[in-house]
Amino acid sequence: MSLKRAGTDPEPSQKRLKLDEPEHGDGSDQDLSSSDDEELSASFEPNLSRLGGLKSRSELSAPAPQKITSFAALGISAPLQTALAAMSIRVPTEVQAACIPPLLQGRDCVGNAKTGSGKTIAFALPILQKLSVDPYGIFALILTPTRELAFQIAEQLAVVGGPLSARTAVIVGGMDMMDQALELGKRPHIVVATPGRMVDHLKSSNGEWDLSRVKFLVLDEADRLLNPTFAPDLAVIFGALPKDRQTCLFTATLTPSIDALVEAAPRPGKERPFIHRMAHAVETVETLQQLYLLVPSHVREMYLFHLLCNPPEATIHLRRAPPEPAKPKGKKQQKSVDDQDMPEQPPPTIIFCGRARTAAYLTNMLKTLSIRSTALHSRLTQRERLNSLALFRSFVVPVLICTDVAARGLDIEDVALVVNWDLPDEPEEYTHRVGRTARAGRGGVAISFVTERDEERVLKIEARIRETPHFVEPFADGLQDTQLQELVLPESRVLEKMNAVGTAKRLANMELHDSKFGEREAINRSKRRPS
Repeated sequence: MSLKRAGTDPEPSQKRLKLDEPEHGDGSDQDLSSSDDEELSASFEPNLSRLGGLKSRSELSAPAPQKITSFAALGISAPLQTALAAMSIRVPTEVQAACIPPLLQGRDCVGNAKTGSGKTIAFALPILQKLSVDPYGIFALILTPTRELAFQIAEQLAVVGGPLSARTAVIVGGMDMMDQALELGKRPHIVVATPGRMVDHLKSSNGEWDLSRVKFLVLDEADRLLNPTFAPDLAVIFGALPKDRQTCLFTATLTPSIDALVEAAPRPGKERPFIHRMAHAVETVETLQQLYLLVPSHVREMYLFHLLCNPPEATIHLRRAPPEPAKPKGKKQQKSVDDQDMPEQPPPTIIFCGRARTAAYLTNMLKTLSIRSTALHSRLTQRERLNSLALFRSFVVPVLICTDVAARGLDIEDVALVVNWDLPDEPEEYTHRVGRTARAGRGGVAISFVTERDEERVLKIEARIRETPHFVEPFADGLQDTQLQELVLPESRVLEKMNAVGTAKRLANMELHDSKFGEREAINRSKRRPS
């Protein structure tokens, strides 16, 4: 594997796409996204004639647009420009400059761009501008694979669409169905939803509202939505939508299912959609420093604690002095280990784990070690998820420990460090995870823990992030250049806190056991098994 060592110093270095009849499940709570590309492609192959309208890849190479330095040049109205300026957004990104004009012209669009490149604004502005001309509800439907992304998109629409008084409803699982039904009955201008919950409301609406007048359909994180998991729900939703809508697909990752759509011949009488591909095949941005840390699995906790107390030099300037969080009433406060030796809080950091139980365990452990942490995973209620995000966004808590439920699309300001505690099975998920940092031209660092079981995963990730993939013997000498570099931490310093970390590990496991974490879900799974 062509992994490059960063240094051996004793200190850390550092109109129209017709998607009306595809082949229930929301899928928004899946912690791991391990789709098989061949199965994915085969699942959608029979429907290409109905899904299509996209140019072949050879036809899609549009000439590179000249540099556009203002949203006015794209045809965006003055009120929306003012709203963007209030967000300090004055110059469009590549995907915005490419996709906004054809969307304003009424064309369908497939937008492929790196994480953190402003894809949400690229479809939000055309929707809001057209809505201002003919305001009614429901005007636009935006589908996302995760609940958290739905709330984030709604927040951005509320800010950008403020001057237009655009009303947005978020329809996701984990929230009260009756409240959502009442909100849909008021016919909001824009609905942002996860597919499963949207289908639940379509089946129970009793004609109080419908999607028959929707003009815009957006599939954000389209690579995930076009996974067979969502196909039954999408079939129901597409069947409720009018055929003359505009359809937009946005994604940072081009999968076989999207490529198949691109290759499909257009339906007779349909204009070919506009396709924007990112300029370079590499899906991670140049301002992202990608490192890996070789560590035995049984001592990862010690290395994680040392890393958070001694973050990479490139991230130290983002350290903040967080305010003291409010202490919950009526609960016994857990005593921290080494209270007299409080560590300095790390810069804003997201730690990705493969399982909800691991995220809960690490959160408990780091809290015991006086590192302010909060968890985000599928075992939490929606209210708890939103609270965790609010604490992290406001810098009250500098460490967010989560599963891949947070890997998609979340745009959190000034995330300095992403840590892969568990490497994902699919390299596409690595791209989305590390894309939570180094956004909008900022710098960032991603560090992946590589254990004795992770060699194959690293090989796939390395091949994904290089423009010209090639494989070499894992961990061989004569390492070749790549974007992954080895991070070497001083073992003697790491082991200084061995006793404290060991105690915190035991307390964290005891907390999980006492709270019966995951017991209810295990019982429900056993009930669903055939006898």
